[in-house]
Amino acid sequence: MLRHNFLLIYRNFKRFKSTFFINLVGLSSGLACALMIYLWVNDEWQVNKGNANDTRLYQVLQNFVDSREIATGPGTQGILAKALADEMPEVEYAASVVPAEWFTEKGIMSYEANTLKAGGQFVSNDYFKLFPLPYVAGEKKDLFADKTSIAISEDLAMQLFQSPENALGKIVTWERDQFTQSFHISGVFKNLPANASSKFDMLLNYTLFFDTRTGLDLWTNSDPSTFVLLRDGVDPTAFQQKIAGFIQRKDKATKNTLVIQRYADRYLYGRFENGVPVGGRIEYVRLFSVIAIVILAIACINFMNLSTAKASRRVKEIGIKKAVGAARRTLVLQYLGESMFMTFLSLAVAILVVDILLPQFNIVTGKHLSLNLDTNLILTMAGITFVTGLLSGSYPALYLSGFKPATVLKGRLNSSVGEVWARKGLVVFQFAMSIILIVSVVVVYKQIDYVQSKNLGYDREHVVHFEIMVKNPGDPAFFDEGGRMERTVETFLTRVRKLPNVTSAANFYHDVVGAHGGMGGVDWEPGDEDSKKSFSNLEIGFDFIETLGIQIAEGRSYSRSLTGERKKIILNEAAIKMMGLKEPVGKTIKVWGEEREIIGVAKNFHFESLFEEMKPCLLQLETRPGNIMVKIKPGKEAETLSQLQALYQDQNPGLAFDYKFLDDDYQALYASEQRVSQLSRYFAALAILISCLGLFGLAAFTAERRQKEIGIRKILGSSEFGIVYLLSGDFTRIVLAAIVMAVPVSYFMTRNWLSDFAYKIDLEWYYFAGASVAALFIAWLTVGSQAIRAAKVNPTQCLKEQ
Repeated sequence: MLRHNFLLIYRNFKRFKSTFFINLVGLSSGLACALMIYLWVNDEWQVNKGNANDTRLYQVLQNFVDSREIATGPGTQGILAKALADEMPEVEYAASVVPAEWFTEKGIMSYEANTLKAGGQFVSNDYFKLFPLPYVAGEKKDLFADKTSIAISEDLAMQLFQSPENALGKIVTWERDQFTQSFHISGVFKNLPANASSKFDMLLNYTLFFDTRTGLDLWTNSDPSTFVLLRDGVDPTAFQQKIAGFIQRKDKATKNTLVIQRYADRYLYGRFENGVPVGGRIEYVRLFSVIAIVILAIACINFMNLSTAKASRRVKEIGIKKAVGAARRTLVLQYLGESMFMTFLSLAVAILVVDILLPQFNIVTGKHLSLNLDTNLILTMAGITFVTGLLSGSYPALYLSGFKPATVLKGRLNSSVGEVWARKGLVVFQFAMSIILIVSVVVVYKQIDYVQSKNLGYDREHVVHFEIMVKNPGDPAFFDEGGRMERTVETFLTRVRKLPNVTSAANFYHDVVGAHGGMGGVDWEPGDEDSKKSFSNLEIGFDFIETLGIQIAEGRSYSRSLTGERKKIILNEAAIKMMGLKEPVGKTIKVWGEEREIIGVAKNFHFESLFEEMKPCLLQLETRPGNIMVKIKPGKEAETLSQLQALYQDQNPGLAFDYKFLDDDYQALYASEQRVSQLSRYFAALAILISCLGLFGLAAFTAERRQKEIGIRKILGSSEFGIVYLLSGDFTRIVLAAIVMAVPVSYFMTRNWLSDFAYKIDLEWYYFAGASVAALFIAWLTVGSQAIRAAKVNPTQCLKEQ
């Protein structure tokens, strides 16, 4: 019997070749899409997972409260971890961590003649109790034996010493600002997993960082991250309520509160509003999961529609089988078997497609996904395919097996109203989803184009930046004002400015387009309420404002020709507005207790992403940072970069010249959105293709079933245009219904997505009209090709074949 059923499946596929091809393309495309999205979603879910303490490991975050909003960030007090471990019985262990990302650039590690860049992370004593990072050589406890002990990664050990064992006990030099000194290697840890969100090459003793940061032992200062391991049985919600006012009990003047978040959730749920997690990358995980389901559903709908539409071609087979005693259950299993065979055949094609397209998919998503057919993936694919086959085949199986043998053998097969409406409803759903995807593609594209072209208040074009390293020969005044660090940086800048195609150069601290956190301690009116207001802080050298073309609304910029400039300050317009200052130039404010004269007001410029509102900002003069910014004449980038590399190598011999363009930094702020834009274009095209395949098949079957009618109409004088209009009319109404359904849904979806941006486009009516017209035009092309073909058939031939 099984052999007989396979033979029937083969004969039916051979008999209905066009249906077979349409279903194979549709289902394999849908399964390939679902498989690639599954690989991406699974990789996103696995980030920071796998820690043995996963369910009890939490990061302590701080809600910075001011008059405008509550900003949530990872920066906490340097003594918070120890205080929580000592005073909170719910905390088993706590650790302070200064992540490698805290530094804008990596430091330089040297051993004998070998020199390379390495990023360091500072960790306190109980770090390994929370993060059981495996060691391949050495003992974990030795890291905290003294401040000069470090642990390095397996990769770093191989690069410098050819083996982890050879690295133990070696003395290396790490140059990174005030942490520049010699260290001895006490351990080598296993390379971090690819799905770890925090990357570092070495671990250092937190005591070293603590001792070099003045004020880190105060409750008014925030820098490191704090992690806690809760004891078994502790209710995180209850602990959250208990810990909220912890720092307020330590610092009576602060309004800041603490909040905890499970560490494994930080990657996907990284966006907070008013101290509450509201989303993050999880939104894109959900979005693409829904897209995968929708595309699979569209493919399944094609299968259902085409299977039921060709029912008239199989009625005699069904009638004869029932007449000779075949039970309905047997027929249902037969047709479900056809569906399952088709879906698993489509799965084989889908796997081949994914294997071919995965490298390009990795480029688009920025991932390193691979199609490793392990048990989990095989079971997942089999489950998705089984459900797809069941869903796509269930309705046709029940529909076909329900025919009465006496009726169908007499040739009386009439489509029920319910069946026709169900088929039309499924096509409406297909095109509604396609229109929603088209609108989404247009809106995402327009928003990305908006953020790329918006005037930010500064010129980011043709600006390159990099960091130079300045070695400290042991001079205690190395970092002092006017010390060797400052003199070396200024000398380097002077050499850069002399290059023929350099229009301007400056130095700065941190970065220009990233989040700058918040700082208080600014006093401009009686009382202490003003000192609690939050400002962004940009520390810039001479010519920074001129290099970026930031405009001065009032006053002047910093000048080398004047003395005492460090006692001056420049604020942006948002800061002046918040402070309520009238005629601010010449007035004096206090920054951390030090008087500063306002010499200028900069016009507002976007120093963060357009997700953020314009924030009050201080631009303080700081001439010591080694971050160099260079403005290059357009068209002269290649030769100027070569000249800059020569200067860099002269300053830092043996090191690679790592530079970035400021525009690339800005674009990186929207990397996720750009990927969504690109992927959504592909998925929208795929959804439309599958929908059109189904519409093509339905149009072909409709034309076939109405051949006699077409022949009679042509004999009675109907024109070919009239026939085309007749056959296209029903499908036009279906697509119009899909438009009515899709437009309001797409409007609310896109409006919700745009709400994350502080600066965004308006949803114009023509976005929706254009998507609707495009869907209608595509449907007309698809149906019209079959309608024209049917209209050109000789009417006598139509009547003969009936």
